Amino acid sequence: MISVTSIQEVGDYLLEARFKGKPIGLVPTMGYLHDGHLSLVKECRKYCDIVVMSIFVNPIQFDNKDDLNNYPVDIENDKRLAESAGVDLLFIPNRQTMYHNTKTFVDIEDLDSHLCGSKRPGHFKGVLTVVAKLFNIVLPDVAVFGQKDIQQAVIITKMIDDLNFPIKMVIAPTVREKTGLAMSSRNKHLSLDEKERAVCIYNSMNEAALLIKQGEKKWTIIEEVMRNVIENSFPEKIDYINAVDFYDLKPIEVLKGKFIIAIAVYFGAVRLIDNMIVDINGEDVICEI
Repeated sequence: MISVTSIQEVGDYLLEARFKGKPIGLVPTMGYLHDGHLSLVKECRKYCDIVVMSIFVNPIQFDNKDDLNNYPVDIENDKRLAESAGVDLLFIPNRQTMYHNTKTFVDIEDLDSHLCGSKRPGHFKGVLTVVAKLFNIVLPDVAVFGQKDIQQAVIITKMIDDLNFPIKMVIAPTVREKTGLAMSSRNKHLSLDEKERAVCIYNSMNEAALLIKQGEKKWTIIEEVMRNVIENSFPEKIDYINAVDFYDLKPIEVLKGKFIIAIAVYFGAVRLIDNMIVDINGEDVICEI
């Protein structure tokens, strides 16, 4: 594995691979790697000869300075994990490299009006800007993002389509701890008790999946069941429990077609997000948790 910090070094490394026609994949991260990130590398390898991982804690996607300052960082361990996962090129730019006198940003309409977008103003403007920059720096054939951040994945997919990036978007399944809790760098800040109680998020989705497979179509009924499961574990706050269309992320009341059930819950000071993707096609029901 080669680790670099400059845009020029990325281009130099990838020049030969691009000349030989080798497919290049990109796995963007903010570091503090865990098995969820490493699963994205494995998924990327299915499509590509060269896997590039970026590590950059993107300041412009944080609406809370304390959240940015408290974001966990362990670059040396990240390097070890990235190499063990088979990353070929690790790109670790600093803020000056990514945002030197930047006056241009990428934003999106409508798709950021619900879920996390409605709770974190400017968040997806920051996400889209840094991802667009990484796309232009790496020029990947494939980009891999995780399902756990499903609104992010859907919005980036739309950006790829709207701005004609010649990139295949891959959304990889959420990786979970043995309890069912979605892996996240933020889990580090949970106490043992909070971590145990937070499993209710996963349990609530399983309850919802069971109801949907039994034929329940009314979102209000399923939402009430999910809310009861979560409230019984005494979270600090439920930020939202929503069902939205998979493609435009608008709330739905009758469950049909392809949609997302998304959750954001605080345990202590930690905001946890999770989701499942549901596809109803006649009698066939697929729930991806």
